Amino acid sequence: MVRGKTGFVFEEIYLWHDAARGSFPLEPGHHFENPETKRRFRDLLAVSGLLERLHPIKATPATEDDLVRFHAREYIARIKHLSSERGGEAGEYTPFGAGSFEIALLAAGGVMRAIESVLTGAVENAYALVRPPGHHAETARGRGYCIFGNIAVAIMYAKVRLGVARVAVVDWDVHHGNGTQQAFYADPSVLTISIHQDNLYPANSGEVAENGAGAGVGYNLNIPLPPGSGGGAYLAAFERLIVPALRRFRPELIVVASGLDAGGFDPLGRMMLNSEHYRRLTQLVLEVAAEVCGGRVVLVHEGGYSALYVPFCGLAIMEEMSGLRTAIADPFLEGSRSWGYQELQPHQATAIDRAAALLSRIK
Repeated sequence: MVRGKTGFVFEEIYLWHDAARGSFPLEPGHHFENPETKRRFRDLLAVSGLLERLHPIKATPATEDDLVRFHAREYIARIKHLSSERGGEAGEYTPFGAGSFEIALLAAGGVMRAIESVLTGAVENAYALVRPPGHHAETARGRGYCIFGNIAVAIMYAKVRLGVARVAVVDWDVHHGNGTQQAFYADPSVLTISIHQDNLYPANSGEVAENGAGAGVGYNLNIPLPPGSGGGAYLAAFERLIVPALRRFRPELIVVASGLDAGGFDPLGRMMLNSEHYRRLTQLVLEVAAEVCGGRVVLVHEGGYSALYVPFCGLAIMEEMSGLRTAIADPFLEGSRSWGYQELQPHQATAIDRAAALLSRIK
């Protein structure tokens, strides 16, 4: 089936963000968060012929007033100052070089433009291939390679400037979406769901008990899965909890924090997804979005550190979003299908059921 136009955000300058500054006491080399995965993802879209059939969305920078809806002014000023000199450390595991402040503004702004394009009907859905990532960034510090909370900033913009009332975030990055959780922890108008490897990063973050505060109790769902979980566990979590939660909440827009580091070849995760699993998760999101919010879906790129494999997972996602299949085949797919324990395991089902017990709190 050919769907409506799929938007695509990408700017060459995203690749110029320097995350390697003073990272390790070793011979200089590639930082995990380097441009290659994003460049190769975009290049595979081009080689496949799909890129030319996507609707380009031009990113414009977020303003400091946009950022301050989530971030502390003192934090913004510190990043701006360091960026104007030689760069520095934004907080925890978030080094950056000169000029990264402006690139991070453009990343947040790219997500804002993607959401705006979907909400105004210029496109049916959109993928924002932005960098630096954002879902770990907190109010007053960067964490886990993330300087500003791209998704949080863009949703707050959409609520204030575009009139959207209810938004759901599904974060399938292998790491917990702690920054997005912090942004909306007491807000019942934004349902935040994070499915991630249990206690990977940040440490002691993303437990099932973290279920919201105040008026937001019930509207933050964490699904920490045991290391080694494969497609069976992820599909069960979507079918038993994530899709039912979205149906109960009935958002006007669904935003996916699209980290591709739960892939089985990723150096920073210990999960076993392959490109067909990402294709199926995308199908499930699109199907429930068609039911509850007119198909309005925006995917925002987060982690994913295998330059070898991220492009194939990304292509599968983009094929599903656009409804267009290409001639490119994943050369690693058959091998990953044969990995043991891809099926749902009893201990994984127990973890999913613990999280699913909180579904009734969503109104």
